[in-house]
Amino acid sequence: MAGYAIAPGESTVATLLATTVGTALCIGSANAINQWIETPYDAQMLRTRNRVLGRRSLSQFHAFSFGTLTGVAGVSLLATCVNPLTAVLGATNIGLYTCLYTPMKRTSIANTWVGAVVGAIPPMMGYTAVTNGLDAGAWVLGGLLYAWQFPHFNALAWNLRADYSKAGYRMMAVTDPKLNARVALRYSLAMFPLCLAVPYLDLTSWWFAVDSSVINGVLAWGSYKFWRNSNDKTGRQLFFGSVIHLPVLLALLMIHKRWHLGGKTDEEVEEIIQWEEE
Repeated sequence: MAGYAIAPGESTVATLLATTVGTALCIGSANAINQWIETPYDAQMLRTRNRVLGRRSLSQFHAFSFGTLTGVAGVSLLATCVNPLTAVLGATNIGLYTCLYTPMKRTSIANTWVGAVVGAIPPMMGYTAVTNGLDAGAWVLGGLLYAWQFPHFNALAWNLRADYSKAGYRMMAVTDPKLNARVALRYSLAMFPLCLAVPYLDLTSWWFAVDSSVINGVLAWGSYKFWRNSNDKTGRQLFFGSVIHLPVLLALLMIHKRWHLGGKTDEEVEEIIQWEEE
C-alpha cells in the first residue's frame, strides 16, 4: 500500500484496512477471471500448467463465480468504506485486465503496455483512498510502477519465450526480441525523471532523488547489459534485479516522505515536537 502511505493528508486505520482488503479482492477477481479465460493455454505452459484450473482441481463454474463475487465485494467495499473514485479505479482495473489485456495477449504485443497500466493502478488506488483525487502525485506514483514493469516483465518474458510461443501468446520476447530489450532499457531510463518528479511535487525530500538515482542506475545498467546482449543470464539478472529494486524504491519513498500533518510543513512539525518536549 505504498500509494496510501505516501499520499499527503490524514488517514485512518479503518480506511487503510478497507483499502487493503478492497484492493486485494479486486486483484483476486481479475486474476481468477484471467485464469478462467486462459485455462486451455495455461495447460500448455510449464510455468502455469499446475494451476488449479489446469489440473482440474477446481471447476470453471467455481472459478468464474469466485472472480465475480470478489470483484463485486471489492468494488462495493471501496465505494462504501473508502470513496467512489477508488472504487471506480478498482472496477476499471478488473475490466482492463480481463476484457482487454487478457485477450490482447494472443493478438498484439501492445498487450504489455496495457498490462503495465493494470499494474500501475493499484498504487494509485492507495493514493486516492487518502486524497480522493487524481492529482499529479497520483499520476507520478502510477508512472513509477508503469515504467518499472517493462524491465521486470520483458526480462521475465525473455526466459519464458518458448512457453509463450507454444501457447500462442504475442509477446515482444517472441515476436521482436530486439524491441523487447530496447523497451526494457527505455523504461528503465524513464525511472530517473519520474523519481525527480516526486520531490518536485513535495511528496518527499530531495534526498529521495539522490538515493533513487543510485538504485535506478543499477536497474539501468542491468537493462543496458540485457539490451547489448539478450541471453538467459542477462535476462535473469535483470529480472531478479528488478524484484529487489521495487521494494527498495518504495522503502525510500517512505524514508524520505514529507509529512503534511494538518497542512503543516516538516519544519513546523519539528517545532511542535520540540515545544512539547520542553
